Amino acid sequence: MKHTPSKKIKVENHPNLKRDVRTKAIVNTDTAGYERYINDRDARRRQQNEIDDLRHQIDVLKDLIIKENK
Repeated sequence: MKHTPSKKIKVENHPNLKRDVRTKAIVNTDTAGYERYINDRDARRRQQNEIDDLRHQIDVLKDLIIKENK
């Protein structure tokens, strides 16, 4: 079955939203906003990964200090 794009009409008072005529779904067409969201999400993930890595390094250092003091 071949996918055929369906017609979309503007949603009143919402410049970035369109309604798919066939499925009645509302589609957000704000690509710049989507890109901002993706970039922000990736930045949060990188920051969380860095925090997790620093926590791991602290745990390793704590273990080394405990072993040295035994």
